[in-house]
Amino acid sequence: MTRFAIIGTNYVTDWFIAGAINDPRFTLTAIYSRVEETALSYGNKCRSLYGSKIGDIEIFTSLEKFAASDCYDAVYLASPNVFHREQAILLMRHGKHVLCEKPMATSLRECELMVGAARENGVVLMEAVKTTLLPNFLSIKDNIHKIGTIRRYFAQYCQYSGRYEAFKAGMVLNAFNAQMAGGALYDLGIYCIYPMVVLFGEPANWIGEQMILHTRVDGQGSAIFRYDGFDGIVMFSKIANSYLPSEIQGENGSIVIERINTFESVKIHYRDGMVEDISRETISDNMYYEAEEFISLVENHSSDSSINSHKNTLIAAKMMDEIRNQNGIYYPCDLELRK
Repeated sequence: MTRFAIIGTNYVTDWFIAGAINDPRFTLTAIYSRVEETALSYGNKCRSLYGSKIGDIEIFTSLEKFAASDCYDAVYLASPNVFHREQAILLMRHGKHVLCEKPMATSLRECELMVGAARENGVVLMEAVKTTLLPNFLSIKDNIHKIGTIRRYFAQYCQYSGRYEAFKAGMVLNAFNAQMAGGALYDLGIYCIYPMVVLFGEPANWIGEQMILHTRVDGQGSAIFRYDGFDGIVMFSKIANSYLPSEIQGENGSIVIERINTFESVKIHYRDGMVEDISRETISDNMYYEAEEFISLVENHSSDSSINSHKNTLIAAKMMDEIRNQNGIYYPCDLELRK
């Protein structure tokens, strides 16, 4: 049994718990929030939904007391991006394993510091990119040889944000706030970039374009990544929708991916016109797969995932770092870590 705590009482945490509860090794025993009423309310909601699958929950409003507590083993960290580094390192120094919601942090340097802390303290740190652990992504890894020499990777995640209406009305929420490391690249673009890194590694070079809003975050953007023999092309937006599938093109066929953020289905369209459905059964509460991977790492005393590895996290962070630097987007960590 791995006893979990959570930081972040939002809808993403709802999804995580709904998935993780399917793993019999999971239980929830602690919640941290700056506001006690928020944590109490969230704990009551979890108990009402999952009953005996949820343990006795301790509530914390002091991060230091939370980190020092021995009532849990691991933390699902889903606070705003700008707090990931500080919170994760504090927790890891107290011997806690950390499953950190994507993006791991808001710069390559922050990710390096977090990975260093994990290694120094002998704990598990994994970036919670769910898609690369889904059965349909693993099916792509197993079947990609069928399409022959790779000639192009194309992925898009363009989804009009419900928060954009508030933004246009003058209300700047976290999603569009530079002080909270908001914007489209780190929220949506990572869904396109991380699978590419897992499949093909680090490209030789890359260039990105971002449309910058008045709050100095990107509303949308695109990037080209150059590999040996093919390009990776990604598009991401929080201010417009796209209904295009994503695709990996090879000389013998193409793998067509419905919804890069969930991998709803994957099919190979061969050059001769034949179509092979390589989709695999996936449970609806699909954050189960990241919980399963992480708990297995903890219980097997493994230090790093073979898929959502420290190496892949650092490569993706490096790529996103350079894209925003190319476009003059800076976050609080950039100044803080130069001091």
